[in-house]
This record gives sequence, C-alpha cells and structure tokens, in this order.
Amino acid sequence: MARSSQPIMQLLEIIGQRWTLRILWELRDGPMTFRVLRARCEDVSPTVLNQRLGTLRDAGFVAKEPEGYALTPMGLELGRQLLALGDWAKTWSARRDGGNAAGAD
Repeated sequence: MARSSQPIMQLLEIIGQRWTLRILWELRDGPMTFRVLRARCEDVSPTVLNQRLGTLRDAGFVAKEPEGYALTPMGLELGRQLLALGDWAKTWSARRDGGNAAGAD
C-alpha cells in the first residue's frame, strides 16, 4: 500500500488500523505491561497487539518504559485531540438527530 505524503492521511492510516484507538485509550491513565494491556483489550491477539505497539512506537505515540508501555507526550496530545473530536461528534450527532426528527414530522 502506498503511503500518502499528506500528514493527515498518514495519521489516519495509523489510527484507522483495528485496535489502535483502543490501545491508545487503554494507555491514557498510565503505563501498563503487555500482559495487562492485552487483557484490557480483550480479544486482540498477541501478534496484532505487538504489531500495533510497534507501529505506535515508530510513530512516536507510545514508548516502552521500565513500567511497561506508555503514551509519549505526542501520544498524550493525540489523545487530547481525539477527545476534542469526540466532543465535536456529540454536537454533530445531536444536530443530525434533531434534524432527522424534525424532518420526519
């Protein structure tokens, strides 16, 4: 697969992979070992978790520390941006649902 030269597309390629957002979410409260992270991610296989962690490490979002895997400052900032996107999505959804309800009358 050809990688885009556009930074937003590069980011979407990374976070769009299955389990990636869940891994970032689980690491939000601090470092955890591979075993604990895998348990928190329920159905992820060890192979996929290892691949996703490698991708996130290469991207600079996750680091391997003595306590386990942890978000880097860049990973924490990405989390803040994703939370802001979540807030925006709630507003969008409410407007959309309100518009659909009004259009159904």
